[in-house]
Amino acid sequence: MSQLSIIILLSWLAGLTAFAGGILARLEGTAETEGKRELIHGIVAFGGGILVSAIAFALVPDGIALLNPTLLAALFCFGGLSFCGLDAWLSRRGGSKAQFIAMLMDFVPEAIALGALFAHNYNTAILLALFIGAQNLPEGFNSFREIAASGFTTVKTLTALFAISLLGPVAACTGYYFLQDQPGLTAGIMCFAGGGILYLIFQDIAPQSIMRRHWTPPLGAVLGFAFGMLGKQLLG
Repeated sequence: MSQLSIIILLSWLAGLTAFAGGILARLEGTAETEGKRELIHGIVAFGGGILVSAIAFALVPDGIALLNPTLLAALFCFGGLSFCGLDAWLSRRGGSKAQFIAMLMDFVPEAIALGALFAHNYNTAILLALFIGAQNLPEGFNSFREIAASGFTTVKTLTALFAISLLGPVAACTGYYFLQDQPGLTAGIMCFAGGGILYLIFQDIAPQSIMRRHWTPPLGAVLGFAFGMLGKQLLG
């Protein structure tokens, strides 16, 4: 199998886990008990924890290393402002889709980085693909419930999640062909996404993890961040 074929396959599979998470959310048909609500809040928190770890370990470090402080701060803050505007626009149209947006904006820059890394650091690229896939599974689960609750049909929701997986090969090939020799540009894209995701975590995702008179769901965020730390350790 050629190198390009491996990149396409890995980036697609990493995105396909979001669709798998949506399938699991669709098949999960137990009654809306208090225990189930506590579990769902924990899954939301787990996804938020993984996103925080993605910012800390995957999206921002290259920017800190390669960009000057002014550009680094400007891109990160511009990402937050852009996502704020997008979130407000979506809310005026009938509700937030923070989990879906966060998954999309996390997946695309990481897939770009995957393609850019592949030619000169094969092992790291493989581990990054595994890390992306692990993030997308709980995010796909939460996104399905979020989008379905806003009125979308099951078919449309699952189609949207499957379509995300197809963006993976496009983004990875973009990184492979155009960004192998552009580490500064790649770092800038990732910092922009990191700022936007951090906004969404505190605006939409973290508040959804809170459940009155229950204290365990936020521990999902700790577990998610711990998962990210292990991924970073494996990436070396």
